[in-house]
Amino acid sequence: MKHLKQYTIIGIIFVAITGTLAHFLYDWTGNHRFVGYFTPINESIWEHMKLLFFPMLIYSLIMILKFRKEYSCITSALSFGILLGAFLIPLFYYAYTYILGKNAFILDISNFILSIVIAFWFSYRLTLSRRLESYTSILGMLVSVLLVCFFFFTYNPPDAAIFQDPTV
Repeated sequence: MKHLKQYTIIGIIFVAITGTLAHFLYDWTGNHRFVGYFTPINESIWEHMKLLFFPMLIYSLIMILKFRKEYSCITSALSFGILLGAFLIPLFYYAYTYILGKNAFILDISNFILSIVIAFWFSYRLTLSRRLESYTSILGMLVSVLLVCFFFFTYNPPDAAIFQDPTV
């Protein structure tokens, strides 16, 4: 259990750092199309969900390889955490902007960090409890669906507020 906790804390740090760097990667690569599938191509809330999703997905694969024999439900727990974290970003954003009537940079950063911490905390607790073990397939499928949605909607966004770049 000690190692799982250490890996969870490292995961929080990893996702915070790589997600922050990913925010700038598309611009740094001269708007490279392939990079855009994994990093935000604009300032929309949808694109910012990628900042948590892809780094946590990568780190989750490492954790699954490391702990799958010791914790049989780690895949379902981390899948749930990825989904939860990704969906908390727009939830918190729309909640605080509704209350304040505008967005605030410091709250955007706080939203990102809080979403990461909550995602990993739930993943950790659910791994230990084994509550989601029977839902591994469905949670994995939902992560896969969200992955495909990120790929498709990056360059083909629907006409909905979550996909709109507020800076345009």
